[in-house]
Amino acid sequence: MILHEIETAGRDQMESLQLERLRKTASLVYHSVPFYRDHFEARDIHPDDIRSLEDLKMLPLTTKKDLRDHYPFGMFAVGQEELVRVHASSGTSGKPTVVGYTQKDIDMWGDIVARAIAMAGGRPGSVLHNAYGYGLFTGGLGLHYGSEKLGMITVPVSGGNMDRQITLIEDFKPTVICGTPSYVLNLAETIESQGKDPARLSLQVGIFGAEPWSDKMRETLEGILDIKACDIYGLSEVIGPGVAMECPEAQDGLHIAEDHFLVEVINPDTLEPVADGEAGELVFTSLTKEAFPIIRYRTGDIASIQRGSCPCGRTTVKMSRVKGRVDDMLIIRGVNVFPSEMEHHLFELKELAPHYQLHLKKKGALDTVELHVEVSPEYYAGLSGNIGHEKVGELITKVKRVMKNGCLVSMDIRVRAPKEIPRSEGKAIRIVDLREEAVLP
Repeated sequence: MILHEIETAGRDQMESLQLERLRKTASLVYHSVPFYRDHFEARDIHPDDIRSLEDLKMLPLTTKKDLRDHYPFGMFAVGQEELVRVHASSGTSGKPTVVGYTQKDIDMWGDIVARAIAMAGGRPGSVLHNAYGYGLFTGGLGLHYGSEKLGMITVPVSGGNMDRQITLIEDFKPTVICGTPSYVLNLAETIESQGKDPARLSLQVGIFGAEPWSDKMRETLEGILDIKACDIYGLSEVIGPGVAMECPEAQDGLHIAEDHFLVEVINPDTLEPVADGEAGELVFTSLTKEAFPIIRYRTGDIASIQRGSCPCGRTTVKMSRVKGRVDDMLIIRGVNVFPSEMEHHLFELKELAPHYQLHLKKKGALDTVELHVEVSPEYYAGLSGNIGHEKVGELITKVKRVMKNGCLVSMDIRVRAPKEIPRSEGKAIRIVDLREEAVLP
């Protein structure tokens, strides 16, 4: 086990370091970012007023809209001559959010991700297969630089091209694979379709993130690949992957890199803090970034935090696995539900393959939800290859009952044949909005 000294720090030591770094960050944004200076002055706040971590609550919340309103470089705290890289979101629902890094930021980010990979079980000299996308998305390069910092042999495969992925895994024999869980599941199923056993590969650890995924998805990945599947969390606005990482010893929450990021959880409606253990919207403040420091950023991700000891020996605050995003929550006949909650129950049904989509439609003036599920190849063979078989009606009844009992929702079910639901080449598309013929990411 590789433990970084700060990961086992006492609470007083950690909070003293956080306060020191928070004061420096508040001073940096006050003097270098007009957006924050204006908000500080509107509240009659000066960085010198921050005397405890509780004073963080005096500072303004930052939203994705704020970043878009100051596109592209209005939120940066340094001039372009000090930047060495920028990343950006996809911008599918408006202007992209742009983030920047100095060389010190890049080096620090690499250290953070190296700690995360080591936590999951990566070791110097072993091979890491990186199937996250490279480019403006932070996943690929974030894991890449962290892997190199740790001293691993890094294979920068990116996504797509399944045959090449499989060949490289078979030939290079990596112990660690990184990617979105839906893409790696697709990869494993492709290996099976070639008559091979994915569990016989060299892989020992999977580092998965960039989309919400359930414990049932974890069980599926661990079973089919014979690995430990660990969750990694991050987002470009905060830094990228590495903000938090799950340890294989416990697998019951992700250790936050608290020496670099302060976490809060708020009620997304009232904006008031919620108690430890209660789900709400994650809010992060960066403590060590130079180019793009962020104060109380509303992530849109729903999770909870917990404090206490962990079997791995770390003392850092842990966040739960992300339950979903505020804007992904569906209201079905008055019941709030996240796709990942449905996934958990769907994956318990042996008749189904681990692939699904939710189609949003209009029926008159009302919004409706149609759940598309895919039968497993074994079940399909029992139908004699006929998706119109009378047994499918029994399966639909069963799926409806599971959704009603597990998620308290009723919805229409459409059963699809194997491979009919599109496979992921990156982040899975779980929600298809047909009300305006648009696909939500």
